[in-house]
Amino acid sequence: MEKKYLCVVKIGNNEDGSAKCLKYHVNNLLKFTDFLDKEHSDWRWYNVYSKKTGEQISNFTKFKRPDKKWVGAG
Repeated sequence: MEKKYLCVVKIGNNEDGSAKCLKYHVNNLLKFTDFLDKEHSDWRWYNVYSKKTGEQISNFTKFKRPDKKWVGAG
């Protein structure tokens, strides 16, 4: 199955104070959020981009979490 989204996650800061971000290819936003809680407990937010258009279609934080597996145009 083709991945629906590209997610960019802020997980902390580098030693020089710059933002430390990671990119993931994601199908299910609920499972991805659970993964972040387990593997990167210091994550702060993530932006969700459409793999088809490259446009940002949503964003989530530790306190504003997705309530569905998918969002927007995937």
